[in-house]
Amino acid sequence: MSDWRENVELLVHKSKIKVPYAWSVGETGSRFLKGLRDDKKLVANKCPHTGQVFCPPKLNSPYTLEPITEWLELPGTGTVQSFTQRAYDSLAAPPDQPRIYALIRLDGCTQALPHLLGEVDYANVKIGMKVAAVFRDERQGHILDIAYFRPTGEK
Repeated sequence: MSDWRENVELLVHKSKIKVPYAWSVGETGSRFLKGLRDDKKLVANKCPHTGQVFCPPKLNSPYTLEPITEWLELPGTGTVQSFTQRAYDSLAAPPDQPRIYALIRLDGCTQALPHLLGEVDYANVKIGMKVAAVFRDERQGHILDIAYFRPTGEK
């Protein structure tokens, strides 16, 4: 008996789907994004039971599901925990954008923030490297109001 898959011609339909939409980021997300846009500040919040500090902030603790109400301002510096390099350009990441992605544990935070690294060659990026946020001149209330994180030269 032959496998039914042997007689199936696989067809591929290539297309691009663009679905524009808008949604509210809520009070917690708005507070975070307004801090980036208006003040060039990173804000976080802290779980009252576990002490975990979240940036971007969370409405409720993922550990206890209780609301988080304690807010903190972070210094905008951190440490590279992991990194990789993008090997291609796309509409979301044009060639003039930084090509290195990193997980950055912000100082004062217990969680890592995924973001871009700039002003550094991939060969010089190291786990444990200290970095600082570089903000765009024109900000819109988006995570990419932080253009990238650059090395501070500190060890």
